[in-house]
Amino acid sequence: MLVALIVACEVAFWLLIAAGLVARYPLRLPRIGAALLMAVPAVDLVLLAATTIDLRRGGEATAAHGLAAAYLGFTVAFGHRMVRWADVRFAHRFAGGPPPSRPPRYGLARARHEWRDWARGMLGWAVACALLLAGIAFVGDADRTQELWTWIGRLSVLMVAWLIFWPLAYTVFPKREPRRPDHAVGPTR
Repeated sequence: MLVALIVACEVAFWLLIAAGLVARYPLRLPRIGAALLMAVPAVDLVLLAATTIDLRRGGEATAAHGLAAAYLGFTVAFGHRMVRWADVRFAHRFAGGPPPSRPPRYGLARARHEWRDWARGMLGWAVACALLLAGIAFVGDADRTQELWTWIGRLSVLMVAWLIFWPLAYTVFPKREPRRPDHAVGPTR
């Protein structure tokens, strides 16, 4: 049941964003578009309430509860950025806005980009872990909350892997821009 609600919340998240952007740009109804976009966080509140009610009724914490906390944490960290990402593309396509910029691909600029993304991921991790710890304290029964402790470990391992394979890797082994062939000299015969 809770997994279906998580999926429904993810679908609702994107539907509200799409509806808000369609209202804002192609339909030229900016106030309605803004209202729909402001409703996006309500989706997270619905999921938080459902998870809390499920635990309050005496349910044992499952992987779905951990997934709900992870979803909420990373939505807090990345949700605004995803809305902005979609908004720039809609503005470009439907309102003559500038083309979307791409993240840097090479060198120190790429490494900085990876560190910023990882830091945002750490915010998501912190929010998710705070929610998991709150759930553990709320239930107050170690036997019923073992899965929540497991999720803290999973998310921590994920963040360490992200740190190693992206920000550290791009810092220690920066990707270099490909060399362009020298066409200044004419062909040799």
